[in-house]
Amino acid sequence: MRVHLCRHAEASPGEPDELRELTEAGWSAARRLGEDLAELDEPPRVVVTSPLVRARQTADPVAERLGCDVLVRDELRPGATADSLRTAVDGLPSPVAAVCHQPDCSGIMQAITGRDPGFRVGESFPLELEP
Repeated sequence: MRVHLCRHAEASPGEPDELRELTEAGWSAARRLGEDLAELDEPPRVVVTSPLVRARQTADPVAERLGCDVLVRDELRPGATADSLRTAVDGLPSPVAAVCHQPDCSGIMQAITGRDPGFRVGESFPLELEP
């Protein structure tokens, strides 16, 4: 399965962490991420996201641009792993965009591909996810 692993866009600082919202720059980056994914030869058919506000706010404009659904997955909360990503996308049509957090994105890529491309906020990288 092809997964476009996305780090959520820039969020404002604050507490509680779960309720941090995107900044103006974050909203712009989320829209740009949606544009970038929509331009792929085979764009994502579904977006899965962490339930945290900043991740959901990143996923919404991406899914809107792609014309697909957003599915909230607890498996993508901070602390997500390659195994929890597999669980989150199990049974979904490929390709999928998955909105997660750092350092989880880097850890997942390292575990699956053996490399860490370094995820800036609002950035995505593709990976092939074996069951």
